[in-house]
Amino acid sequence: MSPTPTVALLGTGIMGAAMGRRILAAGLPLRVWNRTPDKTRPLADAGAEPADGPADAVRGADVVVTMLGDAGHVRDVMTQAGPGLRAGQVWAQTTTVGVAPLAGLVELAGRHGLLLVDAPVLGTRAPAEQGQLLVLAAGPQQARDVVAPVFDAIGRATVWLADDPAGAAGSRLKLVANSWVLAVTAGVAEALALADALGVDPASFLDAVRGGPLDLPYLQVKAQAIMSRDWTPSFSAANAAKDAELIVAAADEAGIRLDVAAAAARRYRRTVEAGHGDADMAASYLASFG
Repeated sequence: MSPTPTVALLGTGIMGAAMGRRILAAGLPLRVWNRTPDKTRPLADAGAEPADGPADAVRGADVVVTMLGDAGHVRDVMTQAGPGLRAGQVWAQTTTVGVAPLAGLVELAGRHGLLLVDAPVLGTRAPAEQGQLLVLAAGPQQARDVVAPVFDAIGRATVWLADDPAGAAGSRLKLVANSWVLAVTAGVAEALALADALGVDPASFLDAVRGGPLDLPYLQVKAQAIMSRDWTPSFSAANAAKDAELIVAAADEAGIRLDVAAAAARRYRRTVEAGHGDADMAASYLASFG
C-alpha cells in the first residue's frame, strides 16, 4: 500500500471541507463529491479532483471518507457509490450516526467487502481547519496503516478503541462526549437569556465566574458569540438537534433516562423550527424568546 493513499471524500460541508483542506495539505491525492457541487469548488481550486457522482469519487480510492448529515444520508450516498466500490477498500465513516443506525452501515460495508472504520471526530469548524480533531476509531487491524495518513492529516490524535466497528465503540464515545458539549452550550444560552431577561449585564456573569471552578473556555467562546449575535456556524443548530436526539435514543435503548439531554434536544429542535437550523448551535439562545 502506498504511504500516500488516494482518498475519496464524500461530503464537503463545514466539517468535510475543512478536513479536505487538511488532507490536501498532507499531500494526499483527493477526490471530492458533494450533493451541492458548488461546495466542492474551493477544494477543487486547492488541488482536489471533483467527481460527478459518488461512484466516480470512490473508484480506485484507497480510503473512502464520509462526512455527511446523518446515517440515512450516509447509507444513500454509499449505495450510490456501490458501482465504484471494491472489496478491500477502507471506509472511514466520520459522520456522527449514533449507535443503532451504525448497524445498517456495517451491513452495507460487509456487502461490498469494505474495511469499515467507525471513526466519528470530536471537534467543530476551528479544530477541523487546524487539523486538531480527535478521531475516535474502531475498526479492523488491517485498515489501520492504510487510514493512518488520513487520520494524521485531519486530527491531533487518533484513539483506537476496538477492532470490530460493529461494537460501535467510536460512536458510543462520541455520543457521550457530545452529550456534554450540547448540555454546556444550551446552558450558556439559557444563562445569557436569563441575564438579559432579568436586566443583568451578561458580561458581569462572565466576570463573576472567570478563572474559577465554574469557568471554562467553551463558556467564554459561546458567550461571546451570543453577546455579539454572531451565529457563524462552527457546529449548526440542526446538527446539534440531530445529535441530541441520537443521544436520547441511545440512552433509551440502554434503559436510562437523560433529562438534560432530552430538554436540550427539544431546545435545539425548537431553534431549527424557528428558522435557525443553519446558524451555530449557540443560536439556541434565541429559543428562549420565541
